[in-house]
Amino acid sequence: MREARTDSPDAHRLLTDYFTWRAGEFPPAQGAYTITYPDPSAFVTPDGSFLVAVDDEPVGCGGIRRITPDEAGRGRFEVKHLWLAPRSRGRGLAAAMMDELESRARQFGADVMVLDTHHTLTGAARLYAKRGYLPVDAYNQNPNATVWYAKDLSVPV
Repeated sequence: MREARTDSPDAHRLLTDYFTWRAGEFPPAQGAYTITYPDPSAFVTPDGSFLVAVDDEPVGCGGIRRITPDEAGRGRFEVKHLWLAPRSRGRGLAAAMMDELESRARQFGADVMVLDTHHTLTGAARLYAKRGYLPVDAYNQNPNATVWYAKDLSVPV
């Protein structure tokens, strides 16, 4: 894995692949998938980080960004755009990327990691459950999300 700006050529291509894939899989009853490229400034240390997974070539991406503290004042970081090309799945790259993102969030002072996803992404739900993420109430208005998760990072790994 390597750090990248979200507007770098590799990251932009991976994000475009991700958005195209999601749009094609999005349930028609929910409307159109909303595409929003991430602002590179939200993924800069110590307020964020964006990674590109490389397996001979760039095959995935994901990032974290600082968001407002929770009701208890705990620092929160949000996982965004975690995605692997279908051909690279099932080899532990998503778990490795989550390990690195959680580690960086802790280094940046996060107490809690949150994320949103869609209920149809069952593989993602399994990954998050294995990692200790628990369902929570919606913390944002993402039109593409139907489920929200959080993990307490203050618990020793």
